[in-house]
Amino acid sequence: MAQEKEATGAIEWRIKMADGSSESLAPTEARGCPDIAWLALKGLVVGLVMKVCDFLKKAWDLGHKEPIKVTHGVKVGMALTAVSLFYYMRPLYEGVGGNAMWAVMTVVVVFENTVGATLSKSINRICGTLLAGFLAIGIHWIADRSGKDFEPFIIAFSVFLLASAATFSRFIPSVKARFDYGAMIFILTFSLVSVSGYRVDELFDLATQRMSTIIIGTCLCIVITMIICPIWAGEQLHTLITGNMDKLANSLDGCVADYFNDSGDFAGSDKESDKKLLGYKCVLGSKATEESMANFARWEPAHGRFNFRHPWKQYLKIGASMRNCAYCIEALNGCVSSENKVSELTKTHISNTAIKVSSDSSMVIKELARTMKTMKKSSAIDLLVGEMNNSVLKLQEDLKSLPKLFINPQPPLQEPESPGNNNKTKAEAAAVALMDIIPLVTLTSLLVEIVARIEGMVSAVQELAKLAEFKAVGDRKANQNQTTNKVIPDQSALQRV
Repeated sequence: MAQEKEATGAIEWRIKMADGSSESLAPTEARGCPDIAWLALKGLVVGLVMKVCDFLKKAWDLGHKEPIKVTHGVKVGMALTAVSLFYYMRPLYEGVGGNAMWAVMTVVVVFENTVGATLSKSINRICGTLLAGFLAIGIHWIADRSGKDFEPFIIAFSVFLLASAATFSRFIPSVKARFDYGAMIFILTFSLVSVSGYRVDELFDLATQRMSTIIIGTCLCIVITMIICPIWAGEQLHTLITGNMDKLANSLDGCVADYFNDSGDFAGSDKESDKKLLGYKCVLGSKATEESMANFARWEPAHGRFNFRHPWKQYLKIGASMRNCAYCIEALNGCVSSENKVSELTKTHISNTAIKVSSDSSMVIKELARTMKTMKKSSAIDLLVGEMNNSVLKLQEDLKSLPKLFINPQPPLQEPESPGNNNKTKAEAAAVALMDIIPLVTLTSLLVEIVARIEGMVSAVQELAKLAEFKAVGDRKANQNQTTNKVIPDQSALQRV
């Protein structure tokens, strides 16, 4: 039992023990509202500081992992600082007037991460602004000659007609892919200049100042993005395609090895193994990125190993063929995780051949990736494709030659039964055996389909090599040995033997 006693600003607690003695606890001072408010404020500040520190840590990790993003931020800061000189220096400010803000806005809107994206927006903005400005001045001149009564109607009708036509053009696929931003800028500039020209007498000077500041801003963005640590969209697209090919090959190898419980090169950590197995998902989700990069790469000048007229559209065909293959690998991964399991005895009949097919197929994909990385024609691709097709034929033969025990099994010896019951037992056993090999047949058909789609990848890469004029490999034997990881004996020595 506890007794409570109130003293001067304190609370005293006493506890009676079983032997009749009592023990007092240390008194605690009662906390007032100011103390509670202070603790709440302190907790809020500490929580805010912790969140800020966590955000800074994530930002540091991102900058350390992808330094090109830090470089892009620095380049944007440099461009804005340079264009701000039109406000800081009076001679420059007097030359362009208060419209210098258009140059600042142009830098903020136009400057992108890659050279191709910046060039695309810059050229679209310049062309859209010039075309809209000249049209607005011409229509204003016609409206001014028509008299005060018809002037607002002519301007309003021109805004309605051209804005409607330009907006509709944005739905045309060819225009939307490359000139969507230019059409939007055309609508904005034409409307602003036309409407403001109805009240401004010196319309030509206003349009000239705005167009000059926009040209200054876009030119500054182009110079900085191309000179200071340029980031090329074409190079990023090339790296993305080759990287996805390696992921596709690893996923194919991993799925088949996992199905037959043969880890092989995937015996590392579970996290790394899962990452390799699910690499095909990166291929399936890269369509929008590939199309965007290919569109921007077409605006870029010649750089590095890529010419001005480099066939960037062919990269989209290669990406599409890779996704066709990735869809089959996704279905193959579904077979691995299926609840309808196949007995180990049945698997052993085609395990070696199926693993050989996946290994040969992944070698073909990796050889294609190596061809694109080096931009040299492969002298071993035909040999690898031939080995892959031979492995598929062997797999189909093994599937057809499964022992009759798994196709039409005989029931064990039992006591004599009636003919009707005996036929029923055989039919049930045959149905069970058929259900046992159906997943294996599905796996085989998927592997055959994957091989057929890999041949489509080979055709697409060979077409790219032809269009981009890849160099031929000089030493065929050395390249062939390196690709197939096999030792080719000296033919002259064999003839002597």
